Amino acid sequence: MAVDDERRAMSLLHGLLEEAVAGRGRIAVVTGAIATGKSRLLYGFADEAFEHGALPLSAMGSRAERDLPLGVLAQLLHNAPMTEEHRATTLALLHEGARTHLASDPRADAIEHVDVQIVDALCTVLLELAERCPLVVAVDDMHHADRASQLCLAYLARRVKYARIMLVFGTPGHQGHPPSLLHTEVLRQPHCRQVRLGHLSREGVAERVTLLAGEEAAARYAPRCHEVSGGNRILVDAALEDLQESGAPGERYGEAVVACLHRAGPEALLMARALAVAGTTSAAARLLGRTGADDGEPGRPHGSRPHAPGQDRPCAQADAARAEQALTGAGLLDGGRFRHEAARGAVLAGLDGAERARLHRGAAELAYHDGAPVAVVAEHLLRAGHAGAPWALPVLEEAAEQALRDGDVEPAIEYLKLAWQACADERRRARITTTLVRAKWRINPSTPAGHLAELTTALRNGNLGGGDAVVLAKALLWHGHDADAKDVLARLAELGEPDRETVAELAAARAWFRSSYPSFLSHLPVLSEEQASGAAHSLTVGRRLESAGALARALAGECPDEPAATAERVLRGCRLDEMSMDTVESALLTLTYTGRADRAAPWCDAFIAEAASRHAPSRQARLSAIRAEIHLRRGDLAGAVDDARRALEIIPPASWGVAVGGPLGSLLLAGAAMGRFEEFLPYADRPVPEAMLETRFGLHYLYGRGRFHLMAGQPRQALRDLRLCGELMRAWGLDAPGFIAWRLDVAEALVRLEEPEEARLLVEDQLARCDRRAPRVHGAGLRLLAATGEPRHRVMVLRQSAELLQSSGDRYELARTLGDLTEAYRAMGEFRRAWMVGRRARALAEECHVTVLDPDLAPGEDGDGGEAEPAGLRPVLSDAERRVAALAADGYSNREISGKLFITVSTVEQHLTRIYRKLNVTRRTELPADLMSRQA
Repeated sequence: MAVDDERRAMSLLHGLLEEAVAGRGRIAVVTGAIATGKSRLLYGFADEAFEHGALPLSAMGSRAERDLPLGVLAQLLHNAPMTEEHRATTLALLHEGARTHLASDPRADAIEHVDVQIVDALCTVLLELAERCPLVVAVDDMHHADRASQLCLAYLARRVKYARIMLVFGTPGHQGHPPSLLHTEVLRQPHCRQVRLGHLSREGVAERVTLLAGEEAAARYAPRCHEVSGGNRILVDAALEDLQESGAPGERYGEAVVACLHRAGPEALLMARALAVAGTTSAAARLLGRTGADDGEPGRPHGSRPHAPGQDRPCAQADAARAEQALTGAGLLDGGRFRHEAARGAVLAGLDGAERARLHRGAAELAYHDGAPVAVVAEHLLRAGHAGAPWALPVLEEAAEQALRDGDVEPAIEYLKLAWQACADERRRARITTTLVRAKWRINPSTPAGHLAELTTALRNGNLGGGDAVVLAKALLWHGHDADAKDVLARLAELGEPDRETVAELAAARAWFRSSYPSFLSHLPVLSEEQASGAAHSLTVGRRLESAGALARALAGECPDEPAATAERVLRGCRLDEMSMDTVESALLTLTYTGRADRAAPWCDAFIAEAASRHAPSRQARLSAIRAEIHLRRGDLAGAVDDARRALEIIPPASWGVAVGGPLGSLLLAGAAMGRFEEFLPYADRPVPEAMLETRFGLHYLYGRGRFHLMAGQPRQALRDLRLCGELMRAWGLDAPGFIAWRLDVAEALVRLEEPEEARLLVEDQLARCDRRAPRVHGAGLRLLAATGEPRHRVMVLRQSAELLQSSGDRYELARTLGDLTEAYRAMGEFRRAWMVGRRARALAEECHVTVLDPDLAPGEDGDGGEAEPAGLRPVLSDAERRVAALAADGYSNREISGKLFITVSTVEQHLTRIYRKLNVTRRTELPADLMSRQA
């Protein structure tokens, strides 16, 4: 209520007091919900009684003292002015009344057994006192007064009509409380007036906030304070504090809610707790009315007789309705719900673990029998920590399946964990464990590792199905447990005729093993033609088969058009969680390895965003690793580094298992191309699982490490990795140039080792294996062919290479070709063309963040600090090469040159390789001694 209403209430009480002082006794019953100002009004009025010539006597009822006979009346008489003789007599009456248990009979109208003489004597004390001085008898919370005091005060109320006494009682009225004997009796009296107080209106809240915090705060916070408080003064004050501090109702608001609940009474508190669990007042009422198998269950008094399951306790609905009325009247509820989630949270926080579990257990049963969504039922089961009912297990499994489809991985894992704990059937438990492994895999592949031993044991005991055994084998391979995986696959073959699910898993696994774990393909059971043709029994399974098959064909070097079309058909119109990660991965890599990285990029970006929004870090990391490969094929080296590093940050390297070769290989390839050898050297030296070399990821890692050593000036070390990569690719039938064109890199290493003939043969072999449908590989091959061919044909071949690489979209390889073309033009004396091509090569190199493409391409300077077009013959050697060559000609070793020029030893070796080629010498002793002066 607004402040002026409170003033009018005080004015009304003053008017009644004036009549009482004049000898016309009056009664005022002040009613209102919690925090409407009843107590403040009563005590304020009592304090002002002196101004009207009256003596105030006050008392307060208490729930804790309801069984103390005459306790409230004793409070009133304790400080009453009387002689010692009268005080002794009064105390004796109080003692006698308490001794005879005036309130022993619980019936509201049973007063015939009460010693009326004691009641009359006690009331006479007050009536005689009023003859000497007008009295104001104020009793707050009279509904909590003991029964004996209520009988006495009711007796007095009938006799004050012509006495100088004003009785003022404070009570919540009927809001959540049955009417007391005293309340019923006094309202019947003609000289009684009822004063109803309410909560603050919007204007009242604004005025209160202005008073507490100023006009600016009122303009900002008053509407929100009213919204979350309903005008309850206690809640308004607490909400204001929270809003000023954090911008939202929080801890103080929650504490105020709990305080109001305790003042509202035990029934309202029980209702609030049930509401916090059940969500709606109707469900909370039913929850409170239900009984369980043990005496401690909420809603049934200890030791009472249980009712049939699902049956409401007698009078529960009426009790709940009163409790809801009290909570709504207190401003705690709006439309049957808490006004703010902070209120619900505070109520839940006040529950002990056992009580909360019991409430959620009852709520789960109610929700299940009402046909509520499985997620609602499962959430209650989860919070109860109990799934012992026969219907609970299938509910948890269905809820987990639904959550996984919706991308809610964390709740799905919790549902499955509870189901796993409650399941006694070993075969069903193994199936739940398999689903749990798949769910945990989405967050971090290392977390389900502890379940693998359990599943292996279940397989040995005959409790694991064939399809789940395939999942187990793939998980074991991921973690590098080759021997265990082979054992699982061997036992899979012993399970007999596979069911439809197992056939589908085996069919998809064969294609997946062929492209990712080719050395294990022979350990999989072979399917008949009839089984293979019927494997795709659903759309999801069909997509898995198509996607894995397309990648296998792409890696085998088949015509790229058909696998690419299949991959796009699989990806089109599908969400990430409608398909397994293997399906998405295979489709994206198919596009990438068939020269369609530009088409794979937007798909991959969309799936990464979806994985992030669905909180699936494992999928986000694996997709980021694929995105790094796409960046590499488009010459975006910085992008490749960012995505590969992001993949290793989301999932730490130790959790990647054998698949760590993917992001590590991409980092090494990008770092080598950018010339940042020292920065990326730790990735080349990082220990990796030995089993990784049995996988496609191992090929990617060997290739990346080989390229890193090659670009770092260590061609012999590079050859070991590159040749091993090539041998494995040929042995496994994955020798597709769009995947890894290893022959070109071996040829480049041989060129640096001055073995051009063998290098040329490898380049020609690689070119024969691809055509213009693979422009990226074809263009890179032509660049190396020019390096191993006759100088007079070099320009023509390099121009063809540039055209192909331009169409492929690989900016890095195009920059390398243009760099070689610049050098070729210089060698022919066409310096203007060399300058123009070199400028373009430099621009591309800067886009790719390449720092060491070719020192000859370092920009010159004109008078304005820009690039200067050569006026004539430019120096054969760059400035950097001249400095290295001069020191080498003076007899300094590579390490000494490195120290003098503050560059790495590998950079010195690269400079010397170019110097020897440009000056047509083979060793440093053949370098001219006057290099610095000659090149000046």
